[in-house]
Amino acid sequence: MRDPSSPASPLDAAAPPAAASPLTHFDAHGQAHMVDVGAKAATHRVAVAEGRISMQPATLALIEQGSAKKGDVLGVARVAGIMAAKRTSELIPLCHPIALTRVALDFALERERSAVRVQATAETVGPTGVEMEALTAVQVALLTIYDMCKAADRAMVMGDVRLLEKRGGKSGHFVAA
Repeated sequence: MRDPSSPASPLDAAAPPAAASPLTHFDAHGQAHMVDVGAKAATHRVAVAEGRISMQPATLALIEQGSAKKGDVLGVARVAGIMAAKRTSELIPLCHPIALTRVALDFALERERSAVRVQATAETVGPTGVEMEALTAVQVALLTIYDMCKAADRAMVMGDVRLLEKRGGKSGHFVAA
């Protein structure tokens, strides 16, 4: 990295700028940067993400009956997901800190799959989206379920994490297939 106060290197002038990247977190020179959202309109933005943790049927029964040794697994996972969404910009280097207006987590016990499905909804009114906050909430909720149940089942598998829907902003409405 060049000190911006020092004179430009002859190499800087000789190298033409690279083509603009379709990835917004890279500048024309291919270097990572935080996207400038200062000129973007503040709009209502919503993102919904989901993920799943598969486990032994006996572990799912512990969660359902509320008899896991560490307590209310889904209640703690809900709080952990909300807390994680609020700290996303501290975890993901180029995310903007945003004022969340709502974070909600819902859990579905999938007995036929012996799994818990986590769905997180994040909302804000601002110049940038909340997809990363919803995805972070899901991931941390899944990790919390694992942590709270690992004494009974270390073979749990987390996966299927994805963005389901995104609304608001210039790129419009997205719904996963």
